Amino acid sequence: MARVELHDIRKSFGKVEVIHGIDLTIEDGEFCVFVGPSGCGKSTLLRIISGLEEQTSGRIEIDGRDVGNLEPVERDIAMVFQSYALYPHLTVGENIGFGLSLARKPKAEIAEAVNRVAETLQLGHLLDRRPKELSGGQRQRVAIGRAIVRDPKVFLFDEPLSNLDAALRSQMRIELTDLHAQLGSTMIYVTHDQVEAMTMADKIVVLKDGAIEQVGTPMELYDKPATPFVAGFIGSPKMNLFDGDVAAQKGCEVYGIRPEHIRLTDDGDWHGRVRLVERLGADTIVHAEMETFGPMIIRTDGQSELREGREIRAAPMPEREFRFGKS
Repeated sequence: MARVELHDIRKSFGKVEVIHGIDLTIEDGEFCVFVGPSGCGKSTLLRIISGLEEQTSGRIEIDGRDVGNLEPVERDIAMVFQSYALYPHLTVGENIGFGLSLARKPKAEIAEAVNRVAETLQLGHLLDRRPKELSGGQRQRVAIGRAIVRDPKVFLFDEPLSNLDAALRSQMRIELTDLHAQLGSTMIYVTHDQVEAMTMADKIVVLKDGAIEQVGTPMELYDKPATPFVAGFIGSPKMNLFDGDVAAQKGCEVYGIRPEHIRLTDDGDWHGRVRLVERLGADTIVHAEMETFGPMIIRTDGQSELREGREIRAAPMPEREFRFGKS
């Protein structure tokens, strides 16, 4: 396990700076998720930590040691990529133990390590198969096993679940969370999916345009977003955000209310009409056109009988309103 510290990390490509002075501490044993839209710098920052990309300036420390000038292999980290990058001609066992073979470890030591990792990842019955005989989820577990077997101080994951279907992604989120609990290792995970961030992280780092927008636990970011960007990015469906006259009436620059914090009620002050109803079983997502606000998303009970075209009245939960900017 190890603490990771970033001090004023900057990265430029030519004259264009893409990472703008990142300061961040990831505690020993923490599961930290970098999240943000495409182009925000999250993968570049991960590659800088790994040593695959060189920072323009700043300092990186792992376990108190400055690793900024070290090669990736010298940083005692392991990285799992979006692509599985398995060797098709090798068996599962050989893929998992490949790094140890390169290091010329004794065969008995390699076999013991591979078997231990395979048991942890429920791959023991697949050790003699080749990658083409595996499902996507099994291939990803093999890639993770290849990282675990090295016993690194820090695990780095770069959108490892994006190639999987929705059901497999959900299952792999559970498996990765369980794995972190078993290993107690420091893990840094990159994703553009806020659901992955919310369900897996001890700490979330929200990035925008190469800078940190906010750092906190999942519920801190949900309950106390520091900016409209974070408010709109964290939560599904995303928060309703309004500026202009609506915000001015509320005494702020941007007014926000989450879909689940709006009540449909006969005496509500907000008037509108239903445009679209999405029935998800436990919940119903209502897309409405409100007279004052314009488009608004409302989350309500799964048994709702609302239909397109119906007039509605609504009201916010006052204690769950957000006001950004001047007050």
